[in-house]
Amino acid sequence: MTLPVLCPEADRNGALAAVEILQPRAVITIDSVKAAAIGAKTDLVKPLLVIDLGAHLTEAAVLANGCVIEARRTPHGTADLRTSITINSLIEYIRDMMADLLSHDCGPQVVDALERGPLLAGGGALLPAITYQLSKQLSCPVLPASGAYTVALRGATTIALAAHRHPSAH
Repeated sequence: MTLPVLCPEADRNGALAAVEILQPRAVITIDSVKAAAIGAKTDLVKPLLVIDLGAHLTEAAVLANGCVIEARRTPHGTADLRTSITINSLIEYIRDMMADLLSHDCGPQVVDALERGPLLAGGGALLPAITYQLSKQLSCPVLPASGAYTVALRGATTIALAAHRHPSAH
């Protein structure tokens, strides 16, 4: 099960309770940004910036050596484009998250990740205007994930299959 990286504990518990109704043998949770990176088959050793631009939430996270080291979120996503905000406003929220990440201890990893180019996942990556404007605002290439809408699901599937094949699972 993928969860937003900054998912509040109550939401996480609610999601786990919902899954428990299915009576699974086990539940594996993974941050959606990490699942997206795995699904995109990116090199997880080098610093990577993942921007998951969904319908109701946008998260940006810096991964280094496969671990999320810092993340930010905004409660705005592509669904808001129909009602309350513009693409430029959404890009500004993302730019503000990048500035905030740069001002923290992980700043050097953010710089390295920006030079590499952020991975854009979620439905927002399907909108060329967002990719173009984000690339312009961040002054770096923005790399939409292949199959960006389902990339986190592919990553979670990869993790689930690996766990199933692990000797301790038998």
